[in-house]
Amino acid sequence: MIGAIAGDIIGSVYEVRPIKTKDFQLFSHESTFTDDSVLTIAISKAITEKSSYLENVKLIGRQYPNCGYGASFIRWLLSDNTKPYYSFGNGAAMRVSPVGFAFSTKPEVLKQARKTAEITHNHPEGIKGAQAIALAVFLALKGDSKEAIRNAIANEFGYDLRRSVNSIRPEYHFDVTCQGSVPQAIISFLEADSYEDTIRNAISLGGDSDTLACMAGGIAEAFYKEIPENILLETKKRITPLLWNEFLAFYRRYGIQQIFQHIED
Repeated sequence: MIGAIAGDIIGSVYEVRPIKTKDFQLFSHESTFTDDSVLTIAISKAITEKSSYLENVKLIGRQYPNCGYGASFIRWLLSDNTKPYYSFGNGAAMRVSPVGFAFSTKPEVLKQARKTAEITHNHPEGIKGAQAIALAVFLALKGDSKEAIRNAIANEFGYDLRRSVNSIRPEYHFDVTCQGSVPQAIISFLEADSYEDTIRNAISLGGDSDTLACMAGGIAEAFYKEIPENILLETKKRITPLLWNEFLAFYRRYGIQQIFQHIED
């Protein structure tokens, strides 16, 4: 899960200044967490406490009202309304990675991913995007090969995952829909040779960079089971104590231990 948060923070600078290269600075003084991290941690809190996804998203989300939410989501978040608004935006997929780490069977992963999505994103594409990211994390964590992950996601959800990052990059643009960003995030992972390379692939597409890197980063963490220590430390420095403590509560139970040992203190 910290792979998703780190991806969000690294990508935050490039969301408004898209780039088309893998040669960029990972962190700067402007690098910060966004709504992707906040809502990922809200989902993890619900899992850790076995409590409501909706209530935790409202609770944690309202504590950080200025971190880049979409217009429809912020209206929902700050209102008393608890009904979903039929969105197919990638907000459903960006927050779902804890599901892939926490649940132990494919049916349960798909069920819980649906539940996290449909509190707001109850459009079929919104649900599909969340399920695809969660399933990719789950399969990566249990040791499936990249080709097995590619085939499983393509067969389950109908995404075209045979394109390359280089073929996508020239014409790709800012796209906050699940159908226009989830396949691209998964391909960014499939074509990489490390966690960092995954993040560089995702951001180099020049789209919704923090969310692309968040989605891809969660999968890459699960697959490689290691993240460079400098990325972990820079990520930790940029998360508030409240969010960090909620994150640690989840990570102690469901996280990758060789990563946890670098961030526990």
